[in-house]
Amino acid sequence: MQTLQKSSDLKTSACCTAKSPPKEAIDILRQLPQEIISKYYGCGSPFPRGLMGSGLRVLDLGCGSGRDCYVCAALVGEKGFLTGIDMTPAQLEVAEQHSAAWQQHLGYAQPNMKFVKGSIEQLDAAGIPPASVDIVISNCVINLSPDKAAVLQQVHRVLAPGGEMYFSDVYCDRRLPAEVRSHEVLLGECLGGALAVDDFVHLAQQAGFHEPRVLEAEPITVHDSELKALLGDAAFYSITFRLFKLPDNPFDAQPQPAAAA
Repeated sequence: MQTLQKSSDLKTSACCTAKSPPKEAIDILRQLPQEIISKYYGCGSPFPRGLMGSGLRVLDLGCGSGRDCYVCAALVGEKGFLTGIDMTPAQLEVAEQHSAAWQQHLGYAQPNMKFVKGSIEQLDAAGIPPASVDIVISNCVINLSPDKAAVLQQVHRVLAPGGEMYFSDVYCDRRLPAEVRSHEVLLGECLGGALAVDDFVHLAQQAGFHEPRVLEAEPITVHDSELKALLGDAAFYSITFRLFKLPDNPFDAQPQPAAAA
């Protein structure tokens, strides 16, 4: 994504939010610095219901310029905490340079947000402890990973029992041929790395999650005629999933302000 300067450079709708965020998130988005908004890439709205004043610990995978972190930092309140992880220094620089001013804007005595450089396949190496997070969010990032199974396994590790992963990403109605999966533009636009939906469900269950739940699904439009020809009949969708890490005995889980379906 480093070759992109702003959202308008995209040739498909894959990295553009398909559906409006909830009202409470929209109200916060209107207050964000323009640089964070203009350098945002995402395909959905991974803002769980019930975050407002919850004090929950949230981890954002592939946080980029930090847009979703800034929103969630406002939603969870001063007692909550946001961690954003990304491997792109230029994006992290944008996220960090507005952080202090945002905390002041919210009126927080102490920062409730931090950004770390690291790989989403190696959250342990980035210093994210086991069972230390209540909710993991992600917005059109996991499809870019070469090892999606490792990402899901790491997320399961860092989630506390009863926690969940609430995220949006790009999926396809079929397995993609090698020439699509290796195409530089399609990879950058989040289509080349899209999993078939059934393959994703299988990987999630292998990682220890219970049956994934679909919250939203929106079709993705390809604007470029050459890309359309290469993709043929393959259909792509922006899907928001919920994955749950249930304890061995579900009745042992501490009650959480869960996101509403």
